[in-house]
Amino acid sequence: MGCSDESNYSKPLPWIGLYVAVASLACALAMATDAFLGLRNRKLWFPCKYFSLNATSLVMITIATKLPVDLNTTMPRWEDQITKLSGTIFLCTAMGNFLPSLGKLSDHEMMSNVVALGISVITVIVNVAIQMGTGVIFVFWPEHAIIMFFLLVLLVILGSSALTISTTKQLLEEQYDRKCQLALDETNEAETFAVKKLTGKVEKYCIMAHTCSPQYVLGRSALCCASGAFCLLSALILVEAVIRAQLTQMREFCGGNSDYEWSTMVIFVSQAIAIVVGTIAPASRWFYSMSFSGSQGRGRCNLTGFSVEKYWVQRLVEWKESPLHFQVTNRRFRRMAYSVRSQILNVGIQIQKAIVIASKLIRLASTLSMFLLSKFMSLSCKGLLLKGRLGTSSMSSSNSSIGGFVLHLEGEEGLVHLIMKKGFEATQQWIRMGRKHQPTHFLELLQKRTASQRFSGVGEFDSEHVQSIVLEEPPNCWSLTLVTLVSIAISLPGTNRYSIEQLLKGVYEGLRYVKLIEKNLDAKGLINMRDAANIVWQRIDLHNRWFDYDLNQCSHEEQNAKEVIEKLAHISKTYVLESMNQGESEKNPLEWPAKTLAANSMYRVSQTILMKHKSNTEKGEDLFKWLCTIMADIFGACLTNLPIVISMECFCSTIEVREASVREAVYLLGETEKILEIVGHDGFSGLDTGSMADIDKWRLSKQSNV
Repeated sequence: MGCSDESNYSKPLPWIGLYVAVASLACALAMATDAFLGLRNRKLWFPCKYFSLNATSLVMITIATKLPVDLNTTMPRWEDQITKLSGTIFLCTAMGNFLPSLGKLSDHEMMSNVVALGISVITVIVNVAIQMGTGVIFVFWPEHAIIMFFLLVLLVILGSSALTISTTKQLLEEQYDRKCQLALDETNEAETFAVKKLTGKVEKYCIMAHTCSPQYVLGRSALCCASGAFCLLSALILVEAVIRAQLTQMREFCGGNSDYEWSTMVIFVSQAIAIVVGTIAPASRWFYSMSFSGSQGRGRCNLTGFSVEKYWVQRLVEWKESPLHFQVTNRRFRRMAYSVRSQILNVGIQIQKAIVIASKLIRLASTLSMFLLSKFMSLSCKGLLLKGRLGTSSMSSSNSSIGGFVLHLEGEEGLVHLIMKKGFEATQQWIRMGRKHQPTHFLELLQKRTASQRFSGVGEFDSEHVQSIVLEEPPNCWSLTLVTLVSIAISLPGTNRYSIEQLLKGVYEGLRYVKLIEKNLDAKGLINMRDAANIVWQRIDLHNRWFDYDLNQCSHEEQNAKEVIEKLAHISKTYVLESMNQGESEKNPLEWPAKTLAANSMYRVSQTILMKHKSNTEKGEDLFKWLCTIMADIFGACLTNLPIVISMECFCSTIEVREASVREAVYLLGETEKILEIVGHDGFSGLDTGSMADIDKWRLSKQSNV
């Protein structure tokens, strides 16, 4: 019979410890990313994006808490003992970071993830308690006892928030629908191009999207304040434990070797980093929630603030009043089952109320403590920060009208002004960020438009007198027309290279807005044509080629502009005919391959240019300027649709992604302010942009004016 060597059992433990450290650092990186994004975007409630309550994070936390649940491995050194403590504190920190992420989960996901987290937390608490009873944990046991209490409290807070968030979502969504209708009723379509009016409209939608965000609602709640306080205290307990270990010289008291060997300190350092980084968001939410409490109560005890609003217990009340979800034949048993369920839910309602009141007490105590501390230490950083946050803020009367579009819950009526101020500041910040990234090269190109003639060049790029080579012509497309004109422009001989580079930079910046407009307002299904434009532009931008033809080489080989354009017309016509001979003529033009659509566009535009410029001595530089003017007109005409697209970006049916969509609209508004001013000054302030979304409608309107 063989025998096993028990000394080999513990050899893999150092590498398992390294695995635990890597999992802890991965969580630290995710929490640090969320903290960075929150600071960068000035969202001091720190919404969760990368470190959320999901299956991945739960697995990582389970790995990171390996040492606290290890029941029988000998860990006698002070480093081993404090690493067990850091594992439980790390779990506290993770739970504090999770709270806002409940707002972006569905009811099913939230229930399953909260239950899974609860099982993990209970497992850690039970295993730590067993180790304290068996003597495996013989140092830092007071700290462990406190942290176990914190874990239970944080788990209860998470469960309480999970019971509430579904109701708050519903209430906020109802408010959002009413405010949206109010904003639509106030909209004056004749003033669409007035930048100030458009800005005011977007600000209203931004305030609504900002204040109805479930993560923002949780971030300013009393429960989140309490959660942040417990996370901050748990981090301070770790600091206290390290200091106590150094002062009491535990190095001499605790002897022996751990099976985890060198990996113990690696785990401790990685988890300490995670705790420090992970405490930023919960602590900031603690301060942020206190700013609302301080603004409403001004540091004084307000007894009306301790009432439990209806939405906190509404879901439990609905469960209590709903019929039984299972069938019981016996009437007596049915009555008994209903009575038992009612009693259980009555207890749950009272517990929920107690949690809310306790959280509000913690917030009040925190606010009063910080208020007194700021008075006593007026020069301290915390005092200055609190004064800055609790101080009154004034907003101009022109912006006060958006106060009616702030979405708030019951009991937050006194916070409307502060919520509006913070939301308005966030909106202005995104507008300023957009202004810093205005498309300078595109603005230079747009200045070449025929402003006095209301973008007359839109009707000149495609003549009806050009003989068609197909039975049915496909409709024109903004982006495909533009990239076709760019292809011709850069192929012309005698053109300044610097002018070509500036044109390419301007078109690169402008095509972004054209594609956005086409994506939102395409009513004809020009998907293949937009794909053709993307393919043509990519090859022009990267290689100065129109498909396989080198445009630079083409300009060098020919003697004048006419021959260059004739060659492009011949190449494109040849390809269209070959494509038609292969059976493409039987298809709907919108279903043609991208290259066929691009070639047909090149043929028609080239032939139109040849008809308008018949002279053999036409200079390439003059023709280049004319093409730039045509492109500027097409860009300008297309961008008359920009205000309606910005407005469309403000509408989003999904509450979880609404804020991000509106933020993009706000950023786009700041980025295109000068563009809107240019287009608006050209006499289109009263234009029905929806009716001019199509380039062919523009062409017909220009040709009829001629």
